[in-house]
Amino acid sequence: MTDLIKKALTARRQNLKTRGRPFVVFEPSPKLVLLVKFALIMTGLLCGLQVAHLMVLHSWNSEIFAGISGLIGTVTGVLIGRHV
Repeated sequence: MTDLIKKALTARRQNLKTRGRPFVVFEPSPKLVLLVKFALIMTGLLCGLQVAHLMVLHSWNSEIFAGISGLIGTVTGVLIGRHV
């Protein structure tokens, strides 16, 4: 899983100065990879908690959903911001 996250966070920029290598690869820091991995795991756990809440109490918990949407927004922002 870490390799997929590291590959998604790796940025490739076109190098106009040298003719031999058309792209320069910028790899992410290990802390950033760990942060994204943690956020994805927590999103999965919160989704499981929301499903359990729905099955046991038959009601929607807006606080859990707010946590899920916040983590999804964070991960999406990191992935988009890394490639811009």
